[in-house]
Amino acid sequence: MAVHDTLPCLSLHGDGVMLQLSVMPNARRTEVDGLHDGALRVRLAAPPIDGRANEALVAWLAKSLGVAKRDVAVLRGESSRRKQVAIAVSRDVAARWLAEVLKPSA
Repeated sequence: MAVHDTLPCLSLHGDGVMLQLSVMPNARRTEVDGLHDGALRVRLAAPPIDGRANEALVAWLAKSLGVAKRDVAVLRGESSRRKQVAIAVSRDVAARWLAEVLKPSA
């Protein structure tokens, strides 16, 4: 079984992938906080004011996955904690990144 088969938050979307996210703004730092109800929980060090949390999320995902910010788009949930984000990256790259960020820290 491939790694991405066990990740309910990851699916194919066009030529890239879609991530289901549960976002928690106003955190001390931006980081992944595991899986929650089928979504990747992300703590964001940005307030949910005037789209700043969405901008921070897009910038963080782009940097983490090594893609341009224009390759990351919030499809649903712009004003919600639950979001669907499309990323122009292969499923294998996204699955490896998810496996890395979901590793328990030692």
